[in-house]
Amino acid sequence: MKPERICTLLITLFLSLYAFAQPTKVIVRAKAKDAKFIGTGIGGAYIIIRSDLTGEVLAKGLTTGASGNTDLIMKTPYTRNLPLTDEKTAKFETLIDIKEPTFVTIEAIAPVNRKSAAVTASTQLWLIPGKAIDGEGVVLEIPGFILDILEPQTHQVIQIASLKNNQVKIRINLVMMCGCVINKGGIWNADNIDVKALVKKDSTPQNEVVLKSIQDNIFEGLLPVSDKGSYEIQVYAYDKVTKNTGVDKINFVIQ
Repeated sequence: MKPERICTLLITLFLSLYAFAQPTKVIVRAKAKDAKFIGTGIGGAYIIIRSDLTGEVLAKGLTTGASGNTDLIMKTPYTRNLPLTDEKTAKFETLIDIKEPTFVTIEAIAPVNRKSAAVTASTQLWLIPGKAIDGEGVVLEIPGFILDILEPQTHQVIQIASLKNNQVKIRINLVMMCGCVINKGGIWNADNIDVKALVKKDSTPQNEVVLKSIQDNIFEGLLPVSDKGSYEIQVYAYDKVTKNTGVDKINFVIQ
């Protein structure tokens, strides 16, 4: 066969291969800042992979699996290329068919089932046809806390005569974004976290109440109340070391 003919066949073969999309494996994980991976136990992170050029959604779904090995993630000194995950660690895994290198945006909304606490983290990268992004995959960091006001309840009506010592208990639940436990002296140390309630009465700023850790994930404080009215409580948590933050807000009535 003539060299010209061979060259033509090779070019034709190359173009025919290029014309077909190749399945490309992508793994994405969401990891709570200063904590573990966001998986099934907290409802997962919702992952969206989009073409940056067209906005087309190439893949979407939830991370599933466990939050990971605490000793490995939180206690083992970091070493380059040391995996923080194993086969059980939460992830979103997909195959994306692409014909050519494709620049994508990857978003993680987490924890997706906790709308009041969920945040969106994103990054961008090139996907190369047939070249897997596997192993640890793409890891997106999710900062913050999940904070829920337990007492008083939303729009609860409290009789002022029923109050003990004219005080309303403020009670909140606070966990890491992966669901990990916060307690005194623990890995996620409650002593490092400032928790405070900012109070308004009839839209006017009133007391600020410090909340203290009383058991796993639970912080409490007492709000002095002397007048009837419509109250608003906004509670924040702030980690002095990691700078994680969380907020929740409710309204209630004293009559």
